[in-house]
Amino acid sequence: MSDSLSGARLAQRIDALLPQTQCTQCGYDGCRPYADAIAAGEAEINRCPPGGTAGVEALAQLLVRPALPLDPSCGDFNGFHLAVIEEKHCIGCTLCIAACPVDAIVGANKRMHTVLEDWCTGCELCLPACPVDCIAMVPAGRDWQRNDADISRQRHQASQTRRQRLRQASQQAPALPPIPATAATAAHPSSDVPAPAGNAGTDTRKRAVIADVLARARARRGAPATQSGDTP
Repeated sequence: MSDSLSGARLAQRIDALLPQTQCTQCGYDGCRPYADAIAAGEAEINRCPPGGTAGVEALAQLLVRPALPLDPSCGDFNGFHLAVIEEKHCIGCTLCIAACPVDAIVGANKRMHTVLEDWCTGCELCLPACPVDCIAMVPAGRDWQRNDADISRQRHQASQTRRQRLRQASQQAPALPPIPATAATAAHPSSDVPAPAGNAGTDTRKRAVIADVLARARARRGAPATQSGDTP
């Protein structure tokens, strides 16, 4: 067995023990990047607040190493919470939809959004994304279970696949044609009119928004800077 294959299998086993909330509190862009870092010896096993002490102990048993107390720089274990949107204040900006790693928020541009309770992982990434602070975290009234984690992993992978497909489609789509100079000059004689951006430009802006949301989420928690991994 090659070292790379062994490392991949170990990372898979580590990932199976993580809660799959995709909250990034560990400093990595999701549970699998964190698992990869642990398997490579680049991260400690105590950087996952949603997993709590039980999660650290499970990782310690798997890796045959001492359990550690949760790293306070990553946050505290507060139990399972759900995001709730105060719908009367929602402006339909869709930024929370873009920030959600499991597509648990639904809504249309300039229309009220709502959270699918059965899908929400309590990651809190929607909080810094909301420009009007109309999202709150409330106790779920139950514990996060292994079955929740397994389903969340599948939803996160599906979301990543969908977003990757959209990125590829936007990169392959032809850009919109520029406005003819004569029409632009006639409509705006005192200013230069830029050509409208194509889908690729829109996709780039969306990815920049998501990256900014992740950065603000970590700043909000006092977590370290982004490490390796895909932006959700």
